[in-house]
Amino acid sequence: MIRTKTVAFAKNSSNIFFHILTKCNLKCRHCYINPSQHGKNTLPLPVINAWLEAFAQDSNSKNLIFLGGEPTLHPDLPAAVEYARSLGFGSITIDTNGYLFHDIISKVEPGVVDYFSFSLDGTTRETNDRIRGAGSFDTCIAGIRKANSMGFATSLIFTVSSANIHEVDRLPPLLKDIGISRFFIQIIGLRGRSATGSQTLIRDQKLQVARSQWLNTIPRVARQIAKFGVTVTYPKVFLGTGENFECAGLVADNYFVFPNGRVYRCPLCEDFALHSLIFKNNRLVPAEKLNERDLFQLNIAEGCVMNKLIQPDNLRYDSAGKPEYKIACCLLKEEIRND
Repeated sequence: MIRTKTVAFAKNSSNIFFHILTKCNLKCRHCYINPSQHGKNTLPLPVINAWLEAFAQDSNSKNLIFLGGEPTLHPDLPAAVEYARSLGFGSITIDTNGYLFHDIISKVEPGVVDYFSFSLDGTTRETNDRIRGAGSFDTCIAGIRKANSMGFATSLIFTVSSANIHEVDRLPPLLKDIGISRFFIQIIGLRGRSATGSQTLIRDQKLQVARSQWLNTIPRVARQIAKFGVTVTYPKVFLGTGENFECAGLVADNYFVFPNGRVYRCPLCEDFALHSLIFKNNRLVPAEKLNERDLFQLNIAEGCVMNKLIQPDNLRYDSAGKPEYKIACCLLKEEIRND
């Protein structure tokens, strides 16, 4: 039976999104990395380990995700993974574009890494490579197949925009063919490269997806994918009538860690010096006010404050100037699985 549920913000678990560098071999059009705000340095292993220790309390309830840039470019990633496992983190995931540098896949064990999570943004070579770079489609598919052959569990991340939503219907057979067990759909936003490369890039090219496009396409395709035994997760994005807005920054435990020491609670804040925490001398301490937590306290008719501030084009208003719907917290997810 296909089951759909809104995944409530977990009160008893944490997600730590640890960017150990910002360097990458690709230049994806929608990349959210912003070196001026996130840093250009590659963290040395002793610093990575010290920062992991800062999150080690109740580590068995914490999910750790290593990211970049491209995290497999870091030569000490295997050692960092091993140390994280020794600290008892509940799950460890490596996000990757599939190039799997430094032969990472031969230097860690399936019992140590819970998932290799790959990024693909098209079901065809033409579409994906236009967004992510020449050769990235074939490399990613090959990386997934290699990881599966070596006993690793694999997941896939697909960022939906108007540049690739026409291919979403082709996803079910592709995911079945390559053996993905978890599938994450994201929605493109005005962050990082998309925002700083050209402030009007997404608006001018209309890469943001309209509410009707999203609601008419994503839930339907997600159900089709789930029939193959793949667990599908995607952001709620648009709240229905009567649904209450809730901010994960206030009620959940998510940390977005960057090489310059900034730690955010909301990914939409990452283009700005609004981080609520910061590493100083390898100690995690509160950042000075004003910061993101002060914004989270605001209650507006449009729902998410940060969405209203940085990407208001996905909002619509009636003739009286009232919003027709609310935008959900970007960390509120829908999950579909075949039980």
